[in-house]
Amino acid sequence: MIIIGEKINGAIPAVKEAIASRDAELITARTLAQAAAGADFLDCAPSTATELEYDAMCWLIEVMQGAGDVRLCIDSPDARLLARIIREGQVAKPGMVNSVNEEGTKCETIFPLIAGTDWEVVGLTCDRDGIPADPEKKLEIAKRIIDKADRFGVALSKLHIDPCVMALATMPGAFEDFAWCIRSIHEYAPEVKVTGAISNISFDMPARKHVNTACLAYALKAGLDSAIMDPTNQDMMGMLYACEALRMNDKGGRKYNRAYRKGLFGQNK
Repeated sequence: MIIIGEKINGAIPAVKEAIASRDAELITARTLAQAAAGADFLDCAPSTATELEYDAMCWLIEVMQGAGDVRLCIDSPDARLLARIIREGQVAKPGMVNSVNEEGTKCETIFPLIAGTDWEVVGLTCDRDGIPADPEKKLEIAKRIIDKADRFGVALSKLHIDPCVMALATMPGAFEDFAWCIRSIHEYAPEVKVTGAISNISFDMPARKHVNTACLAYALKAGLDSAIMDPTNQDMMGMLYACEALRMNDKGGRKYNRAYRKGLFGQNK
């Protein structure tokens, strides 16, 4: 299971303030905490005004890379900005690009740059009409992104399709649609990974952690390969390690036991 740490995103009020005031201490602390909790990639998302985004992204990259040996997930809706960051070599080692979709020429902008490299990329199932509610429409978009990645020479094992998890509060069938997309994408292209921003499912619901934890468990059963989530959430991490052991992806529970001894999902009792 690939974990993309979600805690450095300008959509979070504390991070927004840290970016505006260039508070390197907060960003460093969140970088180290997520890395120590087991994140494979760390979201690096300014989520700020267009005219400020490039400088904010460069600053975040510098601070996060200065905190340690981490793989970054550079995150912006602006494909041209992401391409500029890659071309300029701002990121010390290939990480992840979040994201491309079927709106405009985002795939055509990013795929040629990362073909044949170790960069990984997230593809969102949306187009110029936005995020479709119909899971079959999402699958159609996913197939187009997958086919383009293949045509441009991007290794499909480095492509993560995000079917855009919807909120259960407004769409009662949100999880079933998500699970259907996971299975259907794997049927079409087994090498492709499927990811998702798990916390979207619980938006506008009480006691969100229970909904998020259950969503992750059932999504793993459906075949989820990676998740954009909070790796410092011990409830989520404990459930993840337990699921991996139960599904025999962690034979003998070695990773589970090691994570438990490190205190990654609670104190010994």
